[in-house]
Amino acid sequence: MPVPPSAPRPTLEAVAARAGVSRATVSRVVNGGAGVRGPLVARVRAAVEELGYVPNQAARTLVTRRNGAIAVVVAEPESRFFTDPFFAQQVRGISRELAAHDNQLVLLLTGGGADHERVGRYLTGGHVDGALIFSLHADDSLPVIARKAGVPTVIGGRPTWPDPDARRRTLYVDCDNRGGARDAVRRLLALGRQRIVHIAGPLDQPASVDRLDGFRDVLPGVGAPMIAEGDFTPEGGARAMERLLERSPDLDGVFAASDVMASGALRVLRSRGRRVPDDVAVVGFDDMVSVAEWTDPPLTTVRQDIEEMGRLMAQLLLHALESESDPDGLPALSSIITPTRLVVRDSA
Repeated sequence: MPVPPSAPRPTLEAVAARAGVSRATVSRVVNGGAGVRGPLVARVRAAVEELGYVPNQAARTLVTRRNGAIAVVVAEPESRFFTDPFFAQQVRGISRELAAHDNQLVLLLTGGGADHERVGRYLTGGHVDGALIFSLHADDSLPVIARKAGVPTVIGGRPTWPDPDARRRTLYVDCDNRGGARDAVRRLLALGRQRIVHIAGPLDQPASVDRLDGFRDVLPGVGAPMIAEGDFTPEGGARAMERLLERSPDLDGVFAASDVMASGALRVLRSRGRRVPDDVAVVGFDDMVSVAEWTDPPLTTVRQDIEEMGRLMAQLLLHALESESDPDGLPALSSIITPTRLVVRDSA
């Protein structure tokens, strides 16, 4: 039985005829151009909907010089990305914002130098309009790679490197890590805790350094034995908690730089017969509900809106792309620091 021929795809000319406007007007509306009056925009969109017109992406790229795709570059290997709920929340915020503006998300994970070369080739190849990069470490070359590729970029987290060009400052989105850490330690002090220790994140990452600085702001006299570095995993939190118990058996308060590490610390405290919060009060950081509400006991923590930060990263990048096409018509862009707040549950 012969297969019936498929109906021809509606053309730009067909949409123009249905809307009663020129082909150029339809092209401007479809490609997001300016200069078309509201009533005409409504007529064109109605004709697009009636005919089921779908823009040809190749032709659209030629007109707009845009691919409608954004690279999300995570400086972590797959094993970390797919097990830490932090990344799922941040990418969800990014994805929703990009989808709302008809942009595709291209996920790129890196686990070493070879991956950086691959990402560099991809960015240089003109496949994406911009890049969102997060979970950077101190010696990470990804921002330099993106800059050399000429790709507009927004960083997740406060950058620690100097901007080579004062006219093109690095745009970033971060939370008030230091202030949130201060709130966590003050909570432990308010509960009467006197031997407070800190499980830090990897100290080659700015968020970890900022949270450690916040801890020291409130407890400036605390020495190195009261601080142990983890790696933002439950196992890393557990190992750090073991070290701290060996150094300070009489500790009565713990501030962990992430909820995930706090969950590991809680497991160790329970195995050692330490009651939480009776013997040891514990405060985390992130307020990831999938972790904080399911620990035993539920975790007091510092909330950062991870999904919203992802959305703001995408929004800031899209605004940067608009500024490139209309440098005089939009206000100057600036980086964003979001607030944190303490969420009190049963652990402290």
